[in-house]
Amino acid sequence: MDLKEEFDKVSKKYDSQRRELIPCFDDFYKSGINFLEFKYDDPEVLDLGAGTGLFSSFVLNKFPKSSLTLIDLSCEMLQVAKERFKNYSNVEYIVDDYLKHEFNEKFDIVVSSLSIHHLSDCKKSKLYKKVHGLINKGGTFLNADQSLSQSADIEIRFNKYWKECIENSSLESNEIESTYKRMSYDNPATLKDQFKWFKDAGFSNFDLLYKYYNFTVMYGKS
Repeated sequence: MDLKEEFDKVSKKYDSQRRELIPCFDDFYKSGINFLEFKYDDPEVLDLGAGTGLFSSFVLNKFPKSSLTLIDLSCEMLQVAKERFKNYSNVEYIVDDYLKHEFNEKFDIVVSSLSIHHLSDCKKSKLYKKVHGLINKGGTFLNADQSLSQSADIEIRFNKYWKECIENSSLESNEIESTYKRMSYDNPATLKDQFKWFKDAGFSNFDLLYKYYNFTVMYGKS
C-alpha cells in the first residue's frame, strides 16, 4: 500500500484524528493563519496536499471571500473536502501530484499542512522554488509541518513524548497502528535546511512563527 492508499483509507476519520495526533492542534493550525495579511478580502489561495481541506477551512474563516484551489493525490480525501465546502462556489479541486502539476495561474497565498515532510529533501527544495514562482509579488507561503531536530537525542525525546500523548489518547489501537504505519513515509527536514530552501527559492522574508516540539509553522513572503 502506498501513501495515497494510506490516506484514502483514513479519509473519513482524518479530521477527528487530528486533535488526538497533534497535541498543539489549535495553535498549530491557527498561529500561521492569524499572522496572514492581505490588502483585499478575496485572495487567491492554493493548498498543497490539501487533504480534507482542514487547513483551507481556517483560511476561509479569515478570508470568507477567498478563492480556494485544493490539490491532493488522494481523491477520497478531496471528497471529504468537497462535502466540507459544499456551500462555497469558489473552490477548485485537483487530484494530482503538486510537484508535477502545471498550474495555469498565480496565487496570493500558498498554504500546506503536514504534507511536504513526505518529500525527499531534493524534492522539498524543488517545491520551495516552484511555490515562489506561483506566488504573486508580495504574496505569502505558509507551511505548517513536522520538522526534524538538529539533535538526534532531542529528536528521540520529541518522538517519545508524542507517542506517550497518542497512546494515552482516545484513539483506538488500530488507529494508532495505522498512524505508525503512515510514519514510514515521513522524511522531515531540519529548520536550518528549510530556511536555506526558502532563501534559495527567492523569498525575501521568512521566519518560524510557531514551534511545539517537532510541529512547526514556517512563513515566507515573496
